[in-house]
Amino acid sequence: MEEIWKCLMDDEVGKIGVWGMGGVGKTSIVKLINNQLLQEREKFDIVIWITVSKEMSIAKLQKDMASKIGVSFCGDEDEITRAGMLFEALSRKRRSVIILDDLWQEVPLDKVGIPEPSSGSKLVLTTRSFDVCRKMSCRAIKVKPLVEEESWKLFSEKVGLGILNIPEVEPIAKKIVERCEGLPLGVITVASCMKDIDDLYEWRNALKELSDRKKSVNGLEEEVFQQLRFSYDRLKDPKLQHCFLSCALYPEDWEIEERELVRFWIAEGLVEEMDSRLAEFDRGRAIMNRLLNNCLLEDFSKWGNRRRVKMHDLVRDMALHITSEKPRFFVKAGMGLREPPNVQEWSEDLEKVSLMRNRELEVFYPLEMSPPRCPMLTTLLLSGSGIQSIPEGFFSHMDGLKVLDLSENSIESLPNSISNLKNLTALLLAGCSRLKDVPSLSNLRALKELDLRGTAIKDVPNGIFPRPSCLQELNVGRAFISGKEVGELKKLETFEGAFYDSHNFNVYVQAFHGREEPRQYFIVVGKRGMETEGSASKTIVLRKGSVYPNQFMLPRHIEKLKGSASKTIVLRRVSAYPNQFMLPRHIEKLVVCHNGTKSHEKKYLIFSRFFCDSSFESHEEKYLIFSRFFLTSLGNFSSLKILEISCLYNTKRLFSPNCVPPNLEQLEVSNCKQLEEIIASEARGRVTMEFCLPRLKKMKLRSLPQLKSICSVDAVMICESLERISVMSCLRLKRMFSPNCVAPNLEQLEVSNCHQLEEIIASEERGRVTMEFCLPRLKKMKLRSLPELKSICSVDAVMICESLERLSVMSCWKLKRLFSPNCVPSNLEQLEVSNCHQLEEIIASEERGRVTMEFCLPRLKKMTLRDLPELKSICSVDAKMICESLERLEVKNCPKLKRMPFKVPQVGPSLPLKVAIRPMRNDLGWADPDFKSFLIPII
Repeated sequence: MEEIWKCLMDDEVGKIGVWGMGGVGKTSIVKLINNQLLQEREKFDIVIWITVSKEMSIAKLQKDMASKIGVSFCGDEDEITRAGMLFEALSRKRRSVIILDDLWQEVPLDKVGIPEPSSGSKLVLTTRSFDVCRKMSCRAIKVKPLVEEESWKLFSEKVGLGILNIPEVEPIAKKIVERCEGLPLGVITVASCMKDIDDLYEWRNALKELSDRKKSVNGLEEEVFQQLRFSYDRLKDPKLQHCFLSCALYPEDWEIEERELVRFWIAEGLVEEMDSRLAEFDRGRAIMNRLLNNCLLEDFSKWGNRRRVKMHDLVRDMALHITSEKPRFFVKAGMGLREPPNVQEWSEDLEKVSLMRNRELEVFYPLEMSPPRCPMLTTLLLSGSGIQSIPEGFFSHMDGLKVLDLSENSIESLPNSISNLKNLTALLLAGCSRLKDVPSLSNLRALKELDLRGTAIKDVPNGIFPRPSCLQELNVGRAFISGKEVGELKKLETFEGAFYDSHNFNVYVQAFHGREEPRQYFIVVGKRGMETEGSASKTIVLRKGSVYPNQFMLPRHIEKLKGSASKTIVLRRVSAYPNQFMLPRHIEKLVVCHNGTKSHEKKYLIFSRFFCDSSFESHEEKYLIFSRFFLTSLGNFSSLKILEISCLYNTKRLFSPNCVPPNLEQLEVSNCKQLEEIIASEARGRVTMEFCLPRLKKMKLRSLPQLKSICSVDAVMICESLERISVMSCLRLKRMFSPNCVAPNLEQLEVSNCHQLEEIIASEERGRVTMEFCLPRLKKMKLRSLPELKSICSVDAVMICESLERLSVMSCWKLKRLFSPNCVPSNLEQLEVSNCHQLEEIIASEERGRVTMEFCLPRLKKMTLRDLPELKSICSVDAKMICESLERLEVKNCPKLKRMPFKVPQVGPSLPLKVAIRPMRNDLGWADPDFKSFLIPII
């Protein structure tokens, strides 16, 4: 690794070839180099990693390169045009490192569009062949096998030192390590198989198995093949072995989504049949973990919770070698085929065939040939191969077929011979954008999964499914389907589709009364838009114009009505009437948005037309109280965690005092033009009312031009868990907090465009000399465009913010000071103050008679003071500031500032201080003249 790094840092070396036998660790070493380069950006601007693999093509390499550097191809360019586009884009990236992993042959850089390395750019490649390094004029660096000591250390780490402490095991283990011949892949794989095994006889048997292992064929490195085959054989369970071998059906270096792979295992019957599909998926994931723990698969978790796995190319070679005999696979996936396999290759003993991801295959079986006879075939994977047509009788002699994946092809119709595949369990047609219909599936009594997403099918015909049906997963995408048709699928667990109107939806809901409803669903009522399922398991979307009076029912266990989190309801411009809906008891998130309703419309209530108390009949009510929107009592909404309200034009008060959701965690209210209070008080005569929201963590109030208070004048809102509050464009709001309801756990506070706000924390006890408001966890505070703000807290009060790290104050015209001398935040890192016309002091002093005061800000890195025409001092006249971490100081348009109070700390600043003072001034005094020696002007 050191030698590779040294070459990268050497301007005389443009191309570096890392070579060595398969399994020796070339890719692992270069990955470490790649990660280090990504962290250290001083020498190189961009690092590009491309996995090339055995079946290289110029077109694929160009496409991969384009995606990495942001070049878009239209699709109709030829190879030369694409090369020119890439060359131009890469030439602009002068300091670049391009890594080509797993190269099997010389790559003509000019044909791809990669410029010859020069002026600090580098090309790094990994290959098993020294000839490739030589032909590409690389500085060749050979990766050698591990020495004995390194092999033993790696093996010990993977197998566990506890096992090796057994005296009889250690000598056997050392002989096993010798058989691995210094190949890291073999050492890791064998050690993973023997992990936690303390039986001496198993260790002896393992050594014998490795010693007796037959040599490999077909060009595989015999050393590593022996070790990988050992790991495969030790799986022992034939179904587990078949699960592993099925991973080889995907293209080389393909990142396989776990759910897709487990789905194939279930459809094949490799996962035992259980009570539910969810239980089968759990068992499939357990199998996946077994393969990962044995290092036969690699974990590539890149997409949140969606795990992806990958086969090392040598592991895949071993799997394909096994499947060249029994079980018999025919795999030509991702090889850029243009011609279909010949008739002889469709042999009778085939069990699995994969031609996926060939893109330009178009015809995968000649029309003039008789249909293939493959009675043992169980899996046929043809996704993404550009297939345009399938011969009518193609499936006539495939009685054993269980999994048929035709997704992402250009077929317009399916042959009728599909209707006779009585053992078919999964029919996957997602992304066949030209497919307009499917033949009858009534004979497919074993069918458990049907996927029609992204097809051109508009309506699913009635009677298409078998009766009775085994269907567990049904996805018809945007196609309309009959509610009766879906309701008759007794075993359905997952459903995604659209119903034309509320009548069909109600038929569907009624069908599941008295029996278990689908565990997951994504249902659209009315014409489908671009909705996606997201992360919720139970979702309903009501499209505009799809709901009619007194016709709509909801499933008992609904979790979501359009949104992004589980148990969510979102209602947007739905034509519903009062008494139409009841909320589910365990709803966790409620989003209500009503864009476009005119204020003069009296026929419907904006809010209550969704959730209306049956006793509430006044359609002329102007001040809708939130408690009247719910049919059930407040106690039934103890699960409500997230509430988002927007665009309710006739509402003046959101909550009544007895209707505040007790477990609310997030509250967001925006664009409610007449809203005056969040919580209204009906008992104004009381001195103090308390509204407790003990779990509220985040509150956002935006564009509420009439909002006067968050809760009523004499009330207190207790929010002990509140962490973030954001208030924007609330033009009539005059205060944020009352003195007895400051949130102790507040971490972020942002207030902007509140034109009448006078105080952040108001005091009702002005006569006291000192009041303390403690915000011990506040880290970030932004105050912007608050022209009437006079103080952050009341005149005689102190706000203590010991954790404050970032403070930004802009356009607060009446503010005269920021801090009192006894509440300077010691952890402050960034301070920005600008456009505050009356600000006179940053830190005000109440003890002017003292000769010297020192304010210590040990973590302050950046201070910016701009457009402060009345600023006279950063701190009091005789005071000094110690800021030993200060890196940047900017002072602009502060004409009355006469003195810089900074003092050189005893150890001196750790870095030279960058300073910009505009306009340049010679009259500026310095409390410590020595401080000037550390300054570097910013130009």
